[in-house]
Amino acid sequence: MDQRPNVINTEIGLNRFLTKMYGWMAAAVAFSGVIAYLGATIWRPAVMTFLSQGRMSIWVIFIALFLFMIFGQKAALQNPTVSFLMLFAFSAFFGITLSSVFMLYSTATIAGAFFSAASVFIVMSVMGVTTKRDLSRMGNHLIAALIAMVVVSVINLFFLHSSAVTFFFSIIGIVIFAGLSMYDTATMKRLYLNYGDQVSETGLAIQGAFSLYLDFINLFQYFLTIFGWNRD
Repeated sequence: MDQRPNVINTEIGLNRFLTKMYGWMAAAVAFSGVIAYLGATIWRPAVMTFLSQGRMSIWVIFIALFLFMIFGQKAALQNPTVSFLMLFAFSAFFGITLSSVFMLYSTATIAGAFFSAASVFIVMSVMGVTTKRDLSRMGNHLIAALIAMVVVSVINLFFLHSSAVTFFFSIIGIVIFAGLSMYDTATMKRLYLNYGDQVSETGLAIQGAFSLYLDFINLFQYFLTIFGWNRD
C-alpha cells in the first residue's frame, strides 16, 4: 500500500504548524520591541516611575503571567483566544521592562545583540526541526543548569555584586538558551506529530511561540550584557 499521500499530508501539516508557531513568536518579539521603544520615548516618564517605584508590582505581575501561561496551557490548547491574549499580555509586559534597554544602550549595541541572538536562535531552532535524536536528556540537563544559574545569579545580585560573575553567567546563559531553542523546537514538533489532531493546532502553535519567545528574549538580554560590557 502506498503511504506517500500520508507522508505528504504530514509534511504539509507540520510546515503549516511551524509557520504559525514562528509567525506568532516573531509577532510577539516585534510587539515587545514596539512597546519597549514607546516606553523609552513617548511613555518614558510613566515607565520610569513604574520601573523605579513599582518593583514589587513588576515581580507580582511577571510571576502571575508566567504561572498562568504554565498552568493554563491545558485550557489554552482548547481555547486559542486565551493563548493569544496571554502571549501578547506577556510580551507587552516584557516590552515595558525592556524599555530601559533603549535608555541605556546605543542603537549599535542593541542591533548587534539582536542580530547575534537572532542568528543563534535560527541556527539552533532549525537544528531542532531537523534532528532525529531524542533530546529529552539534554532538556533535563539544560533545565537543571538554568535553575543552578538562576540561584547563583540571585546570590550575586543581592550579596556579591560582581560584574565579572554577571559577564560569565551571560556566556553560560547564551549556551543554555541556545540549547533550549533547539530542545523546545524539537519538543513542539514532537507534540504536533503526536497530538496535533487532538488539540487546537493554533493553541499548540501559540504555546510553542511562547516557549521560543522566552528563549529568544533571554538570548537577546545575555548578548546585550556582553555587548554592553565590551562597550564599557
